[in-house]
Amino acid sequence: MKAARFPLPTGRLLRFAGAHAVLLVGAAFMLLPFIWMLLTAIRAPDEILTGGLNPIPRSFHAVENFSAALQQAPLLRFMVNGVIICGGILIIQLIVAIPAAYALAKLRFPGRGLLFAAVIGGLCIPIQVPALPIYLALAEFGLLDSYFAMMVPFFLSVFAIFLFRQTFRGFPDEILQAARVDGLGEFEILWRIVVPSALPAIAAFSIFSIVAHWNDLYWPMIVIQRMDYAPPPLGMLFFANSETGASYGVLMAGATIITAPLVLVFLLARRRFVQGITMTGIK
Repeated sequence: MKAARFPLPTGRLLRFAGAHAVLLVGAAFMLLPFIWMLLTAIRAPDEILTGGLNPIPRSFHAVENFSAALQQAPLLRFMVNGVIICGGILIIQLIVAIPAAYALAKLRFPGRGLLFAAVIGGLCIPIQVPALPIYLALAEFGLLDSYFAMMVPFFLSVFAIFLFRQTFRGFPDEILQAARVDGLGEFEILWRIVVPSALPAIAAFSIFSIVAHWNDLYWPMIVIQRMDYAPPPLGMLFFANSETGASYGVLMAGATIITAPLVLVFLLARRRFVQGITMTGIK
């Protein structure tokens, strides 16, 4: 026999509906700029500046706008630069942060608490604080206008150390001790046992890192002058200043093209992302 299904109490149903209504309004508010960007990318030029709020274009100009964007600016070059920069930063961040987080989470040594306090303090320091000394050092060694100049300030991620440390704390000490008894060293334990179990957290941080550095404009605008090395946001700035003028449809088409890879990456890794965020720090 099937169990009887009772309706939710009125108060609980109202709270449920109210919470979801707030979430839907927030989601719509966050998606509105992207929807408007896409709508602008498919409108005709004379329709964009009419001041109307009609969401449905009177005439579709998508082919012309996207073709002009691809022809007038090296968008693919900007995206390749973005892949190089984001990939290089992420690889070094993981190589540095994972062993550091493992040491803070599972090893006992003098000063461990002080080091973790320094990590927490590092979360409060924005890139604008060390920007000037880093810029002067890069200029002194002739490293401006290079991929390395855009990547080097972000090789050490205190957020990654904090996130992975919280994840590694939940790993059973008994398994680590058994591995040590079997003769495995700490690096072997880390890369062969601990890291595979932390893939959701690594995937979550990877998305954070890729999105942050793909969209970063502040630091590349300081250290890059040549369009050949420009990442997507700086490339779009060069593009808007030199090519499109008041052609907002073409500009929004270019912005849509360079935004699409981030949406695709998130859709492919969304399950790992949600799992990594929800399980971080839970034993």
